[in-house]
Amino acid sequence: MGIGEYFASMVTSGALVLALPLAAAAGLVSFLSPCILPLVPGYLGFVSGLTDPGQPQNRGRVLTGVALFILGFGAVFTLYGAAFGAIGSWLVRWQDPLMRVLGIVVILMGLVLLGRFSWLQQTRKFKVPGRGGLAGAPLLGIVFGLGWTPCMGPTLSAVLSLSVTAGSAWRGALLAFVYCLGLGIPFVLVALGLNWVSTVLTAVRKHIRAVNIGGAAMLVVLGVLMVTGVWVQWIYQLQNLAGTFLMPV
Repeated sequence: MGIGEYFASMVTSGALVLALPLAAAAGLVSFLSPCILPLVPGYLGFVSGLTDPGQPQNRGRVLTGVALFILGFGAVFTLYGAAFGAIGSWLVRWQDPLMRVLGIVVILMGLVLLGRFSWLQQTRKFKVPGRGGLAGAPLLGIVFGLGWTPCMGPTLSAVLSLSVTAGSAWRGALLAFVYCLGLGIPFVLVALGLNWVSTVLTAVRKHIRAVNIGGAAMLVVLGVLMVTGVWVQWIYQLQNLAGTFLMPV
């Protein structure tokens, strides 16, 4: 099987078809969290090295800095996903009880996102050495990935749980990468200076509690599906459905 065929079969497996949209949604919920959204202007200023990154003439530099910033935290989270996926491949013989235990974890993370067990949702901030600018943007991304992990714990934990159940380092890395897209694309949209993005983010700030409740509901539902075994049934059904299609010769 060629690389392209292998990648296609990996992506179209039942597990990833269900999990990829959830990973992207989890990344977006992380971006909208109270410990990230209010700090976005500061991130843009640091990664670009500009005191006023909102000026149109600075857009190219800001976008470059944001891309390097995303590359930094993307590397951290993708490695997380690969590691958890590799662990899942080793634990595949206990897939059923493992799925149910991880489902309980995901439900608990949903409750954390609602404000329960606040001691589980904390931020560990590391001091960034040196000045901002394009050279420091990847470093800030790495520090962001390491230092803000507890703050993003509820949604990130759900993605890593899905990475474990994927049973493959490659699939775990892909899930984490899609999570990074959900987290990183809003940074790019803000850097582009689109008016509608500012309007949306202003509305989100006013209704941040509703956003958290929606994200928490997504995690709780996912956890219940995993605990009850429905998630596994859906995966098998999608895999069987994919097997009924014949590739043209």
